[in-house]
Amino acid sequence: MISASIISGLGLGSMYALLALGFHVTFIVSRTVNFAQGSAMMLGAVFGFTLYQTWGLPLWLAVPIALVLAAIYGLAIERFLVRPFASRGSDGWLMATVAGGILVDNLVLFTFGKEPRQFPSDWASSTVELFGSGVYIQQLLIPAMGLLLAAALMLVNRYTRLGKVLQATVQNPDAASLMGIRVPRVISIAFAVSTVLAAIAGLLIAPLFSVSSDMGTLFGLKAFAVAILGGIASAPGVLVAGLLFGVIEALVTAQLGSAFTQIITFSLVIVALALRPDGLFGKRRLLKV
Repeated sequence: MISASIISGLGLGSMYALLALGFHVTFIVSRTVNFAQGSAMMLGAVFGFTLYQTWGLPLWLAVPIALVLAAIYGLAIERFLVRPFASRGSDGWLMATVAGGILVDNLVLFTFGKEPRQFPSDWASSTVELFGSGVYIQQLLIPAMGLLLAAALMLVNRYTRLGKVLQATVQNPDAASLMGIRVPRVISIAFAVSTVLAAIAGLLIAPLFSVSSDMGTLFGLKAFAVAILGGIASAPGVLVAGLLFGVIEALVTAQLGSAFTQIITFSLVIVALALRPDGLFGKRRLLKV
C-alpha cells in the first residue's frame, strides 16, 4: 500500500512540479506570475480531448496542436492581462490573470459542457507490477516526463542562446534592452513556455482523471503553493517541492482518507513557510542601499 501510494504521489507531484515550473519561468523573467495557470492545464486536456476524441485526429498530431494552442493562450495572457499593468508598475495583473482564468473556465463550461469526460487511452490505463504493487503505466510516465522537462529547462537555460538571453533579462532588463535584446518578446516567450508546461501536465493527467472545465482550479492552487514552498526562483527547489508535496498528499490520502488530505498538506505548507519564508530552497534577496 505504501509503495503504491509513493508511486502515485510521485506522479501527482511531477504534475504539480510542471505547473509550478511555469510559475518559476515567468517569475524569474518578469517578476510576475500567471494565476490562470490552472486554466492552461485544463485547456491542454480539453484541446487534446477535442482534437483526438471529437475530431478524430491521430494522437501524434492532436498533442502538438493542443500545445501550440496553449502557447497562444500564454501569449494572450501576457499581452492583454499582464503587460498593460506591469508596464505601468501596477500589480493589477494579479487580479487580471485570476479573472482571465475564471473567464476561460466558464467559456469552456458553456462550449465543452459541464459533464466530465474520460480521455480514452488504453495503453495508459494498463498496469504493471512494481515493488509488489500494480501501478498504471501513466503513473510512471508522468514523473519521467516531469524530470525530463525539468532537465531540459535547466540545459536550455545554461547552454543555449535563448538561455543566455533569459539570464540577461533576469539580471538586468535595462542593460539587456541596450544590448539589443527585445525584453517584451522574451517575457512573452516565458509565458508561452509556462502555459505549454501546464498543458503538458493536463494531457498527462487526463487519462487518469476526468476532463472537465474546472479540473485545473485546485491543481493550479496547489502548484502555486508548491512554487512558493520550493522557492519560486529555484527550478530544482520547485521540482523537489512538487515531488514532496505529491508524495505527502498520496500518503495522507491512503492512510487517513481524502477528507484529511487538504487539511494536512496545506497545514504543512503553512508551517514550512513560517519556518522558511523564502521557501525550502529559496535564497533571501539582499537589497543594497
